[in-house]
Amino acid sequence: MEQQRFAKDGPLYQQVSAWVEDHRQQLVEDIVRLVNIRSVAQPQGELPYGQGCRDALEEMLAMGRRYGMTAHNYDGRCGGLWWEEKQSTVGLWGHLDVVPEGDNWQNSPYQAVEKQGYLIGRGVQDNKGPAVACLYVMRCLRDLGLPLRHGVKLMVGCDEERGMTDVDYFRANYPCPQLNLVADCNFPVCYGEKGIIEAELVARAPLSAAVKDFTGGVAGNMVPDSAALTLQNSQALWGQLQEQTQGKPEFALTQQGGEIRLRAFGISKHTASPEGGRNAILLLSQAAAGLAALPEEDRALLRFLNQVNGDFAGTGLSIACADQESGALTCVGSMLHLEQGRPALHVNIRYPVTVDSAGLLRSMERACNENGYALRLIRDSAPNYYPKENPVVGALTQVYNSLTGAQSAPYVMGGGTYARRLPNAVAYGMGGLPEQRPQGLFAPGHGGGHEPDEGLCIANLLEAIKIYVISILAIDELDY
Repeated sequence: MEQQRFAKDGPLYQQVSAWVEDHRQQLVEDIVRLVNIRSVAQPQGELPYGQGCRDALEEMLAMGRRYGMTAHNYDGRCGGLWWEEKQSTVGLWGHLDVVPEGDNWQNSPYQAVEKQGYLIGRGVQDNKGPAVACLYVMRCLRDLGLPLRHGVKLMVGCDEERGMTDVDYFRANYPCPQLNLVADCNFPVCYGEKGIIEAELVARAPLSAAVKDFTGGVAGNMVPDSAALTLQNSQALWGQLQEQTQGKPEFALTQQGGEIRLRAFGISKHTASPEGGRNAILLLSQAAAGLAALPEEDRALLRFLNQVNGDFAGTGLSIACADQESGALTCVGSMLHLEQGRPALHVNIRYPVTVDSAGLLRSMERACNENGYALRLIRDSAPNYYPKENPVVGALTQVYNSLTGAQSAPYVMGGGTYARRLPNAVAYGMGGLPEQRPQGLFAPGHGGGHEPDEGLCIANLLEAIKIYVISILAIDELDY
């Protein structure tokens, strides 16, 4: 790699920087246009991911056409944008679906707004902002006439948050680019991703008639920030709940007619990095398990929910573990509902890259059986591991460190990106650049991906575009 050519004080970086800064306002407007479309993936008739995802995909493709790109809709699952086809191609990947907005927003989730250098709205960070930024990477390369041996193609999907069936479909029906960079993580290079288990723990017996409903969470990959418990009204239950919740702002207790309703408010985090989150389902199950007026059979089933959600390490299921390469397992009970009166807890587990998932599942099944529950596996997505010795990883890391002055190393993470489903793939940015958030702009537990008031630092996104342009030029010298 020609280090001098790609240096921050060199003419190439200055040329790229000038182009990016000149297009700042246009970039913001394009991101806002996409964010204002509520694109939570929800299959609907012939639409594989629902109207919102279709609208977002069509808007993204129309955006590319306006800028002179060739656009293709891959059967409503993915979209592609490019300006020149070559024998070998690097694919830039983003996704247009978002997690549900959840509660406690101080801004409108689907009316994106710019405040103090930040864009705020659902999806600005994960992943519509980076997806649009990748389009601007391609525009910059083309407009400046920067020569490339390999083609560059932007791919966007619509089901990343629910299970990546969009990429599975694409791979089964269309050829993939020879090298794939996924813009859905922190810089520098994520060369490995933990495995992901999603399962439901379903009680074998129903709760008594005293428990009329118990729900919580809105997405499998979010620490739930809201949960609700409805009980049959009785003087004993009302008195015990008043005693338990008095003076605690995380609870809201109401009584109406024949029902008592207790709501709990937690702190949402992505399940890949749940530290700092507060599980609203746990708050409610702890409160309910302490009610002497409930039958012991109910309280026993609720105590198992407490056991599972007692920490984010999987201790309650006897699956806590770690490895040197990727760190500790994480486990979050992210959604709860009653299934014919039986509690059904959805768990999202991120397990280390060297761990055998079969052993984890055996431990989970044993813990369930011992506590009156059954294990229902939804999916087990194997870890992704790309050789960190590969020259592409070295070149991308070197460009990032050179342009930022950092001394960062490639890493493994708990998050799941398209890289785990694509050949010859790593995740590379566009997050993780240092930022100093303005005081008071975001309340505690707000501003991050999957959090209320999701925010994106515009200056950092502009810098990420510059890093990406230089990075693509650097790895263009390599054979894919």
